[in-house]
Amino acid sequence: MTVRTRVAPSPTGDPHVGTAYIALFNLCFARAHGGQFLLRIEDTDQARSTPESEQAILDSMRWLGLEWDEGPYVGGDRGPYRQSERMGLYGQYAQQLVDEGKAFVCYRTPQELDALREARRTAGNSTALKPSDLRLPDEEVARRRDAGEPSVIRMMVPEEEGACAVQDMLRGTIELDWGMVDAQILLKSDGMPTYHLANVVDDHLMGITHVLRGEEWINSAPKHKLLYGYFGWDMPVLCHLPLLRNPDKSKLSKRKNPTSILYYQRMGFLPEALLNYLGRMGWSMPDEREKFSLQDMLSQFDIQRVSLGGPIFDVEKLSWLNGTWIREDLDEQQLAQRLVDWAYNEQSLLKVLPHAQKRMETLSDFAPLAGFLVSGTLPITEASFEGIGTEREAMLRGMQFALWRLEAQRHWTRDNIWGDLKGIADALGVKVKDYLAPLFVAISGTSASFSVVDSMEMLGPDMSRARIRHAIEVLGGVSKKAMKRLEKEYQGL
Repeated sequence: MTVRTRVAPSPTGDPHVGTAYIALFNLCFARAHGGQFLLRIEDTDQARSTPESEQAILDSMRWLGLEWDEGPYVGGDRGPYRQSERMGLYGQYAQQLVDEGKAFVCYRTPQELDALREARRTAGNSTALKPSDLRLPDEEVARRRDAGEPSVIRMMVPEEEGACAVQDMLRGTIELDWGMVDAQILLKSDGMPTYHLANVVDDHLMGITHVLRGEEWINSAPKHKLLYGYFGWDMPVLCHLPLLRNPDKSKLSKRKNPTSILYYQRMGFLPEALLNYLGRMGWSMPDEREKFSLQDMLSQFDIQRVSLGGPIFDVEKLSWLNGTWIREDLDEQQLAQRLVDWAYNEQSLLKVLPHAQKRMETLSDFAPLAGFLVSGTLPITEASFEGIGTEREAMLRGMQFALWRLEAQRHWTRDNIWGDLKGIADALGVKVKDYLAPLFVAISGTSASFSVVDSMEMLGPDMSRARIRHAIEVLGGVSKKAMKRLEKEYQGL
């Protein structure tokens, strides 16, 4: 048997360090067994998927050196490797399950589903809805079908008590209560598959033998095991890797730690160092050394060396490791070239010069004018905002609203950024100039700089959002109580 593994990111946002972590371990496992590593784009969420996000994923994987054997722009005989290009498959397999009595067409409305869950909750049961909860009399099904009401296809799941035994390479036998497994939607009313159906079908058709994924998918394993059994397919060997954690042991999230690969690229981290750090997330070299290359990891990889304790993603530790790589592995000429490639290349300079040239009298003026564009976290303090003339709470509100709006922005252009920010200012009834003033400081470290929207376009989404988050913290942050109030106000804009 040829080992085949995969990583299957969804192009719905910034490329996540967690994706790179999972990709790294899948690549290493495949190479350790003389197998292949695939990349598949799971873009069935057409409302949130964008070409920009897909390209960012591919670029970040290549920047890190995580090359795939099959996938977009590489090809392979099991493609296509974008789920949006495989849409004709999923409906066929869903209908097969319906025809065989292993799935059913469900016409329940959202209101009915809410009522059913509440009834189960009131009765002291889990809110997992079973086929017996959902199925309607044949005549009612016929009525709703003839009326053209929307429907979904749901899988049949056991109703009886008991546990589903799932085998895991690291955890052994995991027993999961069937009572917590709901009649999962397989095909949505618009004909789009859910993750569960598409994932199982694609893994089978692409010959995936081992699935290394995050432990958040453990609870989905019974559904996947059922589907493999329903289709009569061999299930891949499962391995659930521990989740990356913040220093406070909470799940890694952008609210507490930068999570975008592109953020670390923009900050000037070396890809070798970031990959090295991700390799240390729950795994160690036989000699326990902290600094090692991808090739070192590939040559020594053993999945059994993974520790199940939640690995801590600590940016300070990553910075130390990155500094070690800079000092020990780059000579002066190599470091100079890295600096040129990172920030001082012609492409980057040509983006900045139209804005800087208007303000320059000597060439030496360039560095203080544009330095913030090649800086990491800016050394701003509360005092940096004192000259703005806006109350602290108003600044926090405005920046939090901007952050939420910009986190939802999938097409990072000057016009879109301007539209987002002006829209908030108009909704708040404040002048755009006054609304943007704190953002000037957050983005550039000063109240007088290039246009803030131009600066944000040049910085990119990851660094821009990170700097706004940092400014919010510098101003004291937003309490949980205040956050709930702001969320309600934001929804009303």
